[in-house]
Amino acid sequence: MTETTHDLSAIVKANDIRGVAGEQLTAEIARALGAAFADVLAEPELIVAHDMRLSSPELSRAVIEGAVRRGAIVADAGLSSTDQLYCASGLHRAAGLMITASHNPARDNGMKLCLPGARPVGRDSGLEEVRRGAEAYLAAGEIPVRGEGRSERIDTLEDYARTLHGLVDLPAGRRLRVVVDAADAMAGLTAPAVLGPLDQVELIELHFGLDGTFPHHPADPLRPENLRDLQEAVRREGADLGLAFDGDADRCVVLDETGTPVPSSAIGALIASREIARARAAGEERPRVAVNAVASRHVHEVIAAASGEMLLTPVGHAGIKRIMAEQDAVAGVEHSAHYYFRDFFFADSGMLAALHVLAALAETDGTASALVAEHSPYAGSGEHNFPVDDAVAATARVRAHAESLPAARIDELDGLSVHHWDEHLAPDERWWLSLRSSQTESLLRLNVEAQERTTMEQVLERIRTLVLGVADAAESTPEPASAEPTPETVPAAVPVTAPEVASGQLPAGASGADVPGWVRAALRCPDCGGELHDVDAALQCTDCGRVHAVEGGIPVLIAGRAEAPSAD
Repeated sequence: MTETTHDLSAIVKANDIRGVAGEQLTAEIARALGAAFADVLAEPELIVAHDMRLSSPELSRAVIEGAVRRGAIVADAGLSSTDQLYCASGLHRAAGLMITASHNPARDNGMKLCLPGARPVGRDSGLEEVRRGAEAYLAAGEIPVRGEGRSERIDTLEDYARTLHGLVDLPAGRRLRVVVDAADAMAGLTAPAVLGPLDQVELIELHFGLDGTFPHHPADPLRPENLRDLQEAVRREGADLGLAFDGDADRCVVLDETGTPVPSSAIGALIASREIARARAAGEERPRVAVNAVASRHVHEVIAAASGEMLLTPVGHAGIKRIMAEQDAVAGVEHSAHYYFRDFFFADSGMLAALHVLAALAETDGTASALVAEHSPYAGSGEHNFPVDDAVAATARVRAHAESLPAARIDELDGLSVHHWDEHLAPDERWWLSLRSSQTESLLRLNVEAQERTTMEQVLERIRTLVLGVADAAESTPEPASAEPTPETVPAAVPVTAPEVASGQLPAGASGADVPGWVRAALRCPDCGGELHDVDAALQCTDCGRVHAVEGGIPVLIAGRAEAPSAD
């Protein structure tokens, strides 16, 4: 039996809770977290829902038990997508707790919390208080009974579908063939309820069985390898569009009719323009849109052209939701394919984003690729993850370089952003970058965008060299990840071959893997699909951190062989 720890700082993150189910996140810990969340609520009403992961029902029951012991009136919503829970929280004006680990590997689980009206709970808005309360209950070994709590069942799916249908009108006259890859996760529940009844949509289902082992592929649509089934289906079916959802279905990636992934910023720009137009038609003079610091420059330009106002925000759902609510923003755009809507309680919804794309396409006679072409004018690098010993020193090197450029403008809203993009500059001199630290790992995340691809590649190589702090960094890393037409947020993990660059990371071949170089380069983590770097007698994933042994020169790639901190 796993020993319960009283320190939950490893699993309570900035915006949610994540850990390995049964080890870092046990039923006992879930019970304590449920009780602690009930304690911080001004009103006792709480809706609890869970995804299809194998550990989710047990964790959900434990949360409900803990909350009921502290006097909460709990509505057990059962299987649900995260945005379905947000909808229920908004409609019933009750707090919500969702059991999910989103796109993380199958062994992980977690929680997303919200206050009544789907208001976010993050580290600075109650999550730290919940952590401390849960730790106190674990240390005491008991949860005292308070009040007269109880639990009851609630069905939220019908209200959720009705709410989404009321927010987007699909024009009649054009019927769209749409392939949806649910990844054996929660879109398998919500897509039939939302898209199935629409006369304008012919829904083609792919991997709709609810299976927490993810038998077909991981539920992370930002990784290209997880889109292959959908790409093949879109082409095979002659579909107008493909939609891929993550594990809890609050995130949506769009594929055009050729099976090409559409950058998330392009979808964000499309949604922003539609929501601004709708608000202006209702009399708002200058509608606001929240955009995180990593989204494409084009999103900013679209907002300005539509007579809207942009609100720049840090990465993270709790922050963007808070800013949207404070400023009454009509929409929010994150580079990670999360899209937020004022009329959806300022919450994010992958399915609502999909409805906007379907409506925009149905309003034309053209293709999806033609619809989004105008929203992808620049060259983006995708997100590159660099393992580093000292993120502060690496960032300082990049900042010093930026300060030496007369035309550069620097801001530190979310890590370090450098803007070298003014109208007086030549097109091949226009670029910007974002460099920020991971909240859970010793990684720096780099995004570069430029008006011209050659410029983007040159800036990427220069910053990579500065981050790694070695003269030959460009030779030790793979070619830059292509940003178009793949989603701009696909992690492009960079294995570093200089031993001094990152702690525990050794030159290629130090693992003892006795396989041809081209085979070694193609190996991926079986848990999350991330790239593998060499450590002593093993290969370690640069994304999830799990370690896979090398025995007799052969990499033993078995899912969950060793544990590591969960992804952001």
